Amino acid sequence: MSNDFIKAEVSKIFDGIVKIRRDIHMNPELGFEETETSQKIKVFLTEHGLEVQSAAGTGIVGILHNGLGTVAASRADIDALPITEENEVEYKSRISGKMHACGHDLHTAVQLGAVKFFAENRDKWKGTIKFIFQPAEETTGGAKPMIEEGILENPKVEYIFALHAAPEIKTGKFGIKYGKMHASSDVFEIKIYGESAHGALPQNGTDAIVIASQLISYIQTIVSRNIDPREEAVITIGKISGGKAENIICDLVELKGTIRTLSPDIREYILDKMRNSVVKFVEILGGKAEIFIRNGYDSVINNDEVTAILENNIKELYGEDSIVKIDKPRMDVEDFSFFLQKAKGVFFRLGVRNEEKGIIYDLHHPRFNVDEESIRYGMELQIKNLISVLEMGEYEKGR
Repeated sequence: MSNDFIKAEVSKIFDGIVKIRRDIHMNPELGFEETETSQKIKVFLTEHGLEVQSAAGTGIVGILHNGLGTVAASRADIDALPITEENEVEYKSRISGKMHACGHDLHTAVQLGAVKFFAENRDKWKGTIKFIFQPAEETTGGAKPMIEEGILENPKVEYIFALHAAPEIKTGKFGIKYGKMHASSDVFEIKIYGESAHGALPQNGTDAIVIASQLISYIQTIVSRNIDPREEAVITIGKISGGKAENIICDLVELKGTIRTLSPDIREYILDKMRNSVVKFVEILGGKAEIFIRNGYDSVINNDEVTAILENNIKELYGEDSIVKIDKPRMDVEDFSFFLQKAKGVFFRLGVRNEEKGIIYDLHHPRFNVDEESIRYGMELQIKNLISVLEMGEYEKGR
């Protein structure tokens, strides 16, 4: 399939897809509350002849069967954020306190454009495509429950692609990275128990605040003195609370924080260190402690083979100058990581920045917006990505 054909077909549907993006933007819904968004997606998929499945509550999968061949997938997240929009645009959020401030409206629109392209050009390809519309990326994560419900099976997905709006990259350019791209993240809570006493009689109590101050310093040494400095890892204690009055020895302090790493081995080392040493450390200082750890998202690690396909597709469509090589991984998280553990895939960044239009604000900012021309680029590249693996399957399997 030629690049000119892909671009011509995308041009035909572009205006309609922009309207869909604006409609989704005006009606944002938070994680696992995306009932109206899911219904709109379901109607669109049904109208275009796809098999439709629900998963993880508000998640939707559209399956396009078109003969034997590769089973490929693309994923778009659909949830919004609890932010009040400050943009003065005709498609401004209609719901106070909710906004698509991370580009998930764009992701959804791009994927619906790909749906329309493949549904209307069945004579140009063979295989199966699963279009995954995932809820709750911003909260507890919809990827894992969707996978657990079997959306990548029957037939089993071999390749998967996902993009993310990138306000730091100009429209028409794409950020790519081989290997590790996003960190894992785990949340911890520590409760330190001391013994209350009058502030004038500290010898009669056990000061949980003093213990906490020592523990915070110790926790920072887990990374700084136990991890190879060439490895990426950071422990953040973002919340501390305790004490009842200025003249009472504190008997309870609570710490809350996050652990972010890129290497699964380093992640396990830090988690084990936290579990095994925090309580003992507090006990040495005369207190007692409990630690609770909630595992979050795993690291996003792109498959080299599929990243090379992506890189080649960008060069073919737009030239080498359109590629932005990302040197360093990001320490924020993304639950597309769970899909990458089940299929060969790649996660990349789609430039949406346009300084002339004032589209310069970062993700999660109340004035975040996207250059809608980026929707065209997103559709063209995702279509090309899927075509590449579908055609590869036809060639390799003789189908």
